[in-house]
Amino acid sequence: MNDSATLSNIPLETRSAGADLRPIQENGERAVFCGLTSIIWLHRKIQDAFFLVVGSRTCAHLIQSAAGVMIFAEPRFATAILQERDLAGLADCHEELDRVVAQVLQRRPQLRNLFLVGSCPSEVIKLDLENAAQRLNHQYGGRVRFFDYSGSGIETTFTQGEDSCLSRLVNHMPEDSSGEAKLLVIGTLPDIVEDQFLRLFNDLGIESVEFLPARSLDSLPAVGKQTRLLLAQPYLGQTARALIGRGASLVKAPYPLGAEGTLEWLRAAARSFSISDDKFEQVTSAPLARARHALSLQRKRLEGKRICFMPDSQLEIPLARFLQRECGAELLEIGTPYFDRQILQPELSMLPPHTRVVEGQQLNDQLDRVREAKPDLTVCGLGIANPLEAEGLRTKWSIELMFSPIQGFEQAGDLAELFCRPLVRNERLAV
Repeated sequence: MNDSATLSNIPLETRSAGADLRPIQENGERAVFCGLTSIIWLHRKIQDAFFLVVGSRTCAHLIQSAAGVMIFAEPRFATAILQERDLAGLADCHEELDRVVAQVLQRRPQLRNLFLVGSCPSEVIKLDLENAAQRLNHQYGGRVRFFDYSGSGIETTFTQGEDSCLSRLVNHMPEDSSGEAKLLVIGTLPDIVEDQFLRLFNDLGIESVEFLPARSLDSLPAVGKQTRLLLAQPYLGQTARALIGRGASLVKAPYPLGAEGTLEWLRAAARSFSISDDKFEQVTSAPLARARHALSLQRKRLEGKRICFMPDSQLEIPLARFLQRECGAELLEIGTPYFDRQILQPELSMLPPHTRVVEGQQLNDQLDRVREAKPDLTVCGLGIANPLEAEGLRTKWSIELMFSPIQGFEQAGDLAELFCRPLVRNERLAV
């Protein structure tokens, strides 16, 4: 019998296999992308916003490369490049910023929302973008709304750029005084995945459902004491706490990765709205069966494979749970940049009891452990992947998982296939 078919019938609250897991903490050299990378999926999702990074030429090259677009494509992001005079304090950075903003708005007169995004250079010189946003809001008299957040990579990993952005938006969300219970799904999802989830929620009878970020900033959801939060991404602790501070309550659930993760994610939402078990099974049985069938086609390649996660995206723990429980992989180590027990506890309870989870990074030590273990697959960042590949170790770029639709029943097979690709490539290139 398939393990995932058996385990998915066990209520989540009775599973305590890894409930007492305590991550080992490491401090030292890290290797992660910076938070500016999150602009790539945020600007695709929020369709009426422009992202202006206040940074260096390196920042501009990073975003350009991550987006994979040509300069003449005119995407909805740009970089106001800090020159030597700015960094040396010889120029008024606020005057320069106002000039660049005016240029952007002259070129894009239809813009209604503009994010000022801080970077490592702007934070080093203490450029106050919060005050700049307030000043520009007053200057443009409401015709354009200005927001600010930090995408700096000094102390964060790249997914936390989204957390910083969404937590800033919380301050602009209206108060919900309707008194009616509603579900607020937090975290950027591809439009097709969002539409799939919305249909499932509506079929369950949960009709008042909104998403943050919304596709338009003109329709920011309201929040109040009857708002239930359901996190779609495991790196949004700051946003969740900001919304809880506004009166919302957190629905604790694993994340919608794989058939089992999606099932339990939806089940947690259904129970918070008192949806009957019969109704829940009626709505989810068909897509669950499709997801399990899609997974069975990929499981043959992943079963028994030894896998290591190095810290990069903060998706590591949910992905490891998916690979171990639904694909039969063996987990050697799960490294994650930051561990937030409040929003990851349901995932821990689904891991084997002696799983090695490492929070933070001491890069050289982790590389030594990977080389000694010689896993079949190492999930890591680009900068680490290429050297390991040169040493004969197969790798998977973790950032690719951020740019692919991987949540939900319909994407479960695609998610497993992403991990199969480097293994298949290795087989085809074998001499």
